[in-house]
Amino acid sequence: MKRRTFIQHAAVLGTGMWAGNLSLASAKPDYPVVRVPKSQRHFSSESIEQAIKAFQQHVKDKELGWLFGNCFPNTLDTTVFPEEKNGKPYTYVITGDIDAMWLRDSCAQVWPYLPFMKEDSKLQRLVAGLVNKQSQCINIDPYANAFYNDPSRVGEWGSDHTDMKPGIHERKWEIDSLCYTIRLAYGYWSATGDKSPFDTEWVAAQRNILKTFKEQQRKESLGPYRFERTTARGSDTLQVDGYGYPVNPVGLICSGFRPSDDSTLLSFLIPSNLFAVTSLRQSATLLTQVANERELAEEMLNLAGEVETAINEYGIIDHPAHGRIYAFEVDGFGSFITMDDANVPSLLSLPYLGAVDVNDAVYQRTRAFVLSENNPFFFKGSAAEGIGGPHIGRDMIWPMAITMRGLTSTDDHEIKACIETLKNTHGDTGFMHESFHKDDPKKFTRKWFAWANTLFGEFLWKTYKEKPYLLK
Repeated sequence: MKRRTFIQHAAVLGTGMWAGNLSLASAKPDYPVVRVPKSQRHFSSESIEQAIKAFQQHVKDKELGWLFGNCFPNTLDTTVFPEEKNGKPYTYVITGDIDAMWLRDSCAQVWPYLPFMKEDSKLQRLVAGLVNKQSQCINIDPYANAFYNDPSRVGEWGSDHTDMKPGIHERKWEIDSLCYTIRLAYGYWSATGDKSPFDTEWVAAQRNILKTFKEQQRKESLGPYRFERTTARGSDTLQVDGYGYPVNPVGLICSGFRPSDDSTLLSFLIPSNLFAVTSLRQSATLLTQVANERELAEEMLNLAGEVETAINEYGIIDHPAHGRIYAFEVDGFGSFITMDDANVPSLLSLPYLGAVDVNDAVYQRTRAFVLSENNPFFFKGSAAEGIGGPHIGRDMIWPMAITMRGLTSTDDHEIKACIETLKNTHGDTGFMHESFHKDDPKKFTRKWFAWANTLFGEFLWKTYKEKPYLLK
C-alpha cells in the first residue's frame, strides 16, 4: 500500500489558481497531474524541460521526480510576464499569490535557471529582462521593496505613512532588496558574458544603491526614509517616530525591515550587512569590467571594506553555549539579538549567497546555534524540525529554511535528511509552501509561493548533479 493517497484537486492547491481541464484519470493515482497545462504556462524553456526529463529518468524515487517536475519550473509556469519595449526586454515577476514584484523574490525565483541560459537564448533574454526591470524599479525608488507592473497603480498600502509613489506596492526598506539585484546581474554576466543590460539605466541604479546604503549608515542624520503603517501588528511598522530604534553610527547599514518584511528590532541586521559586502564588491567588478565606471567602483569597494570592518567589530558576539558567533541584529551600542529567521538572507544562508566560506569557523559555530533549540525560532515536532520566524509565528517551519540547510551542508546524511523531510511535508499537494506546522504538514501557509518551489528544485538539481547517490 502506498504511503499516501493524494487529493484529486491538488492542482488548485499547488499553483494558487485553477489549472484548467486536467485529466487526472490518466495520471497515476498517487501522483496526480498538478502542474499547469502547457496552454496556460507563462513561459516554456526547452532546457528546463530537458532537465526535468533527465531527473525523472535517472532518479528512481518517483515522488521526488514528481515533485521536481512540479516545483522547478513553477516560476516560469506561473509568475513571469516578459515584454519588449523599443527592442529592450523587461520581465515582471510576481511572487505567486500576490500580484506584485518583490526585488528580492524575483531575483531568487529565476536564480536557479542561470546555469541553463547558455543553451537557451529565450531563457537568457527573460533573465536579462528582469535585470532591466529591476534597474528601472530601483531608479523609481531605491527604498521600495515591491512594485507593480502598472506604473500608475496604487495598491493596498498606498495609505502608508511614507513617501509612496504610484506603481509601488510596498515601501519597506530592506538592504537585501538591493543586494539581490546586484547578485542577479553579476550572476547573469558571469554565466553569459552579455553586457547588454549594463547600460546607463543600470549604472544609475548602482549610484542609487550606493547613495541609499550610505544614507542608511546614518552618520550625519537619520536619512530621508521613514515608515509607519496604521496596523495592529507591531512588526508591520517602524517604532520610534518611524525610524526604528536608535543606533550608533559605526559603519554598518540600517535595514528597516528583515527579508521576511517584518521590522527589525535593532536596525543593524547582520546577515543583510554581510550580503551587502559581497554585493558591493560584485557591483564594483561589473562597474570596472563592463561599464567603465572606475570611480563609482572604488566608492563601492570602500564602503564594502568599511562595513566588513564594522561587522567584525560589532557583529560577532560571545554566546555562552556556542562561543564566537554572528549576532542576528545589533545596534552598535553593545546590544544584540541572537536568533535566525527562515527567510533569506539568514545567518544559515550566508555561504549560499557567497557572503562567507562554508568552512569559516565563525559561520560553523553560528550554524550550530541556529540549528539548535538555543535559536528561539528553531522548532521540533512530530513531522519535522526546522527554522521558522516571527512572520508566521510559533511552531511554523519554513520549507525554504530546510532547503537552505541542505544547500549549505557538507554532510551527506544531513543533505539526505533535508530531502526526505521536504518530500514528507508538502501536505499532499506536490508543491512547497511558505510554512507548515511542525506536527501537521497539511496545516500550511501560502499554497502558491514560487520562490519556495524553485529553490527546492535547485536543491534537488544540485544534488542530482553533484551527489546523485543521495537520491537513490
